[in-house]
Amino acid sequence: MTDLTAPTRNTSPRSTQARPDPRLILATDLDGTFLAGSAEQRHRLYRLVDQHPEICLIFITGRGLESVMPLLTDPSIPRPDYVVCDVGATVVDGQTLLPLQPLQSRIDARWPGDQTVAQVMRAFPDLQRQDVPQERRCSYYCDPETLAPLRTQIEDTVRELGCSVLYSADRYLDILPPDTDKGRTLKALAKQLKLKRENVLVAGDTLNDLSMYMAGFRGVCVGDSEAALIEATGSLSDVLHAQAPGCGGILEAIAHFKLLEKNDPYLPVARTAPTGKAQLLMVYHRLPYEEVIEDDKLVRRQPKSPNGIIPSLLGFFQGGQTGSWVAWSIDDPKRGPFETHTAVDEKYPNLTAARVPLTKTEVDIFYKRFSKEAFWPMLHVFWERARFREDDWKVFLKVNRKFAEATAAEAAEGATVWIHDYNLWMVPAYLREMRPDLKIAFFHHTYFPSADVFNVVPWRREIIGSLLSCDYVGFHIPRQVENFVDVVRGVAPVERVRTESCAPRFLTYGCAVGLDTMTTRLRVPGREVALGAHPVGTDMRRIKTVLANPDVRNNIYKLRREIGARKLVLSVERLDYTKGTLAKLEAFERLLESQPGLHNKVTLLMICVPAAREMTVYRQLQNSIEQAVGRINGRFARMDWTPVRFFAQAFPFEEVVAHYAAAQVMWITPLRDGLNLVGKEFVATQGIEGGNGILVLSEFAGAAAELKGAVLTNPHDQADLTAALLPGAADAGRRGRRPPAPALRHRRLLRRRPLGPGVPGCGAQRHPARQAGHEEAERQPGQAIGLRCWSTRAQRGEQKN
Repeated sequence: MTDLTAPTRNTSPRSTQARPDPRLILATDLDGTFLAGSAEQRHRLYRLVDQHPEICLIFITGRGLESVMPLLTDPSIPRPDYVVCDVGATVVDGQTLLPLQPLQSRIDARWPGDQTVAQVMRAFPDLQRQDVPQERRCSYYCDPETLAPLRTQIEDTVRELGCSVLYSADRYLDILPPDTDKGRTLKALAKQLKLKRENVLVAGDTLNDLSMYMAGFRGVCVGDSEAALIEATGSLSDVLHAQAPGCGGILEAIAHFKLLEKNDPYLPVARTAPTGKAQLLMVYHRLPYEEVIEDDKLVRRQPKSPNGIIPSLLGFFQGGQTGSWVAWSIDDPKRGPFETHTAVDEKYPNLTAARVPLTKTEVDIFYKRFSKEAFWPMLHVFWERARFREDDWKVFLKVNRKFAEATAAEAAEGATVWIHDYNLWMVPAYLREMRPDLKIAFFHHTYFPSADVFNVVPWRREIIGSLLSCDYVGFHIPRQVENFVDVVRGVAPVERVRTESCAPRFLTYGCAVGLDTMTTRLRVPGREVALGAHPVGTDMRRIKTVLANPDVRNNIYKLRREIGARKLVLSVERLDYTKGTLAKLEAFERLLESQPGLHNKVTLLMICVPAAREMTVYRQLQNSIEQAVGRINGRFARMDWTPVRFFAQAFPFEEVVAHYAAAQVMWITPLRDGLNLVGKEFVATQGIEGGNGILVLSEFAGAAAELKGAVLTNPHDQADLTAALLPGAADAGRRGRRPPAPALRHRRLLRRRPLGPGVPGCGAQRHPARQAGHEEAERQPGQAIGLRCWSTRAQRGEQKN
């Protein structure tokens, strides 16, 4: 059951407890002030406010609360204690976002209501109502020449309403409750909270902020402020006209007014130049080698399988590329001192593994429990299974920060960082704060759901804010890109800068995950983010090499001889409720019930790799699957025929390829899947072998948008699931006959778009049956050409996308 009752959350370490006697109360405007200045200055001020226990932060802005909310969940920006919005008309607690009473009630009592104000202001047709989020405030625009002669009449009308009018830049005007502006509301707030006036510092940059200085507080007009504000505050002795813009000006004022002691331990020091040497960094939760305990010693060795995401990403470091691979390793004191850096392989002499030390408890919570029990089910649209725990989220943040710190220490100036998958969602935000000079890319290997599903996550704003800190975010297929864009639209103001057609590379209207157009660039406040869809390919050369192996040829011969005249339907997947294994077994059972002629003529061979023992969430599922297999075999088996052959174990890659070659039908029916490489591997094997096999594929797998020759099926429709399998089970693979249409399309597809390294759409992939313990193997990315090109351009400093 989803737990959505978690307390107030924030990634910032700032305490949510009230500060009874803060040494510094910073009341700051946002645009042009707290959000402005160089990246270095912003970092210094944000870190000071974030870490200092005696600083009270107040956002005081003309924005409406809805427009401020995206900032409140940006992990790089400290969370304010209080927020004053709508030019002083809205006052809320910065942690709970609840109105601050009784101050808010007093403002409400003076406001006649939006509808009343709007009705009266219709008498001025030249005024254009601004379509922005706001409360207790009506904003209008009018060109200066038209507005000037109307001002007296407008002011008289507003006065009759019992309201105030505030002008800005001679063309904007706000109708507000009487005696309401930034300065008056801040003064009332300070009085209610009993804040010492001498400890308050106000900061702004436009004439709209003038009321804060006139309220009698110390203030700073940051560098590049409007000339009108500089002139209006020129005679105020407690106002500093700073040289540096934005956050730099605020830091000047803190020092000028001596609001903190020179030896204050929380005062930031200027960051030193990056000391790392890596120009390209892979940030992934697994190391590029295996660590095993042999004779009570930690031994490192190459992965058993040479295929998969690890060798794909290692390919970027061929040719002497200097880089680092950032991944976790368990820090066990019993093993002796922890090595933070190790060599990877002599093939990559300039690649270093930067090991992030985690305790076993951190790994169990961060990965085996939280990622799998909270995010994994939600991402695959099983949101009702998700269990969100605030304590687990804190561990998740702690681990992600460790990854970011290790990455920041490794990276050279302007380096390219490539972060992988949902386990590391929050790394971009922390890393952008620490190292604004870096080029950051993120590839989401797992399916990304629509907004109505993703929005059940209690920390969705923090996660999306982190991903928007990237320069580039990649997914497998266009549907996942657009789902991401849809979620972003509900979190922050966003503009689609660029789109492109999905055809002909992807299916548009032919499957459940098809789409006709895709967003490739977004503009969010302060930055642009490039987006892309890069489905992972499979390594054709690797499969060809395996098929040429005499032992594999012998295994293929044995399998075909054992199968004989029967049709082999093959299923290869991990043990997971997202794979639809039970539904598949039930469909096969119905097929045997309705088609007695298929008895003793078709065999379903299922390779189902079990989850790690610590992942108890899958135990009941495995029991149910084994019971279903036993029931089917008990009903239909004969002395010389077992309808379902079930293997709850990992097979070596060579054996799986032999099964690909021997099978007539590949049956892949996940209820939801980011991509699914098994289908591509089957197609590749059949194409190399000249086989007549048929791929029956769930239309909810990402690969369905790309493999146009597959027989698509809806795994949520039991009748369709059975019907899609029937033709293949009855007719596929009769040697000597013309291949069925799907098989012909498969072979044309392979000839038209080869899936080998160095070719568009290429990559390398380990599928789940090849090595036990690789829970995500099916959805790891390979070297998609689009991502390789982005990485190359990023390192050159060129425009991305």
